[in-house]
Amino acid sequence: MTAQQSIVVIGAGLAGAKTVGSLRARGHTGPLTLIGRESHLPYERPPLSKEYLSGEGSFEDALVHPEQWYLDRQIDLRLGTSATAIDTAARTITLEDGSTLPYDSLVLATGSSPRRSELPGADAAGVLYLRSREDADAIRPLAATGTRIVVIGGGWIGLEVAAVTRAGGAEVTVLERGHLPLARILGDKIAQVYADLHLDHGVQLLTDTEAAEILVQDGRATGVRLVDGRTLEADAVVVGIGAVPHLELAEAAGLTLEQGGVAVDASLRSSDPDVYAVGDIAAHQHPLLGRRVRVEHWATALNQPKAVARTILGTITEYTELPYFYTDQYDLGMEYLGSAPQDQVADVVVRGDLDSREFIAFWRDRDEALLAVMAVNIWDVIDQVKPVLTEGRPVDAARLSDPAVALSDL
Repeated sequence: MTAQQSIVVIGAGLAGAKTVGSLRARGHTGPLTLIGRESHLPYERPPLSKEYLSGEGSFEDALVHPEQWYLDRQIDLRLGTSATAIDTAARTITLEDGSTLPYDSLVLATGSSPRRSELPGADAAGVLYLRSREDADAIRPLAATGTRIVVIGGGWIGLEVAAVTRAGGAEVTVLERGHLPLARILGDKIAQVYADLHLDHGVQLLTDTEAAEILVQDGRATGVRLVDGRTLEADAVVVGIGAVPHLELAEAAGLTLEQGGVAVDASLRSSDPDVYAVGDIAAHQHPLLGRRVRVEHWATALNQPKAVARTILGTITEYTELPYFYTDQYDLGMEYLGSAPQDQVADVVVRGDLDSREFIAFWRDRDEALLAVMAVNIWDVIDQVKPVLTEGRPVDAARLSDPAVALSDL
């Protein structure tokens, strides 16, 4: 395409903001529009369950760019509005006010929303989720001595909310339907580390259990009844049971959907040659992993825009970065790189000490090749292991676990 053609990006989160930035940085001088449902400037979401939630960081710290940045780059920033339809034949977007907007290339960065609970009582006041600034603002006051919180769901968001509110003095109970939180992602050995972490900090962790009902009095949540009949009193209930990608526009436009997202090729192009997808909704054919993956993490939203901008502007670029995510809970900081579906994992090799929570974990497949690596309270090691993850060759367990073997020598 020429530098003067019109590009529209739907979704003004991190992925959308980085996409328009990458397009301008690579020389696109034509019309460039960024559309977002929220009224806020585009912001990063990890701080919502970490620094912003704890009060250690301001909302301005989470902004991708200040307002002047968009003005300086002549980006048409349309906040507080939604696209309601895509006409791929006419290459137009319909906005909620009925107006239309033409495009030559369209990037979908529509992100996700929290999966809503279907429990009786889930519509009561005091039943909270975490995705937006407003959600975080509602949860922040709960991090106080004497507040009773029940967290439904022991995934990353649920555990991070539990950590922040418990550190602030709240009495926190986490409900996990599995036998350990995060076991489906990390396997039992490493998941036990997180279970012990929260138990050691005074969280009541109830596993192999489910909520049957959110108890309500005068329109407000007062607790949770479990399937076994027990009741838990609560001043608030935080639900963290996953996310639902926003696919309504893509589906209505006839784009191919797979794995709960918009099916895109290695260069992030959808089944329509003029439409691309990045971030949470992109079910991406990963050239290194050899399979389609959809990753709902910060690094994907941060890095995919660089590749899609190059492709849109004429240099077909495959997105080859491995999935990456991180978490901070109490005094535990972690980085994870790679992809280790539990049905592919043969073993987990640990270098360091699980009990002290200072270790590196390596997931291997049946051919002893590395699938993923996690560094817990050990920094600047992920990049050293990255070449081994991309090569797919066997790595001896004894070398992985031996601290005398430099990671760069693996």
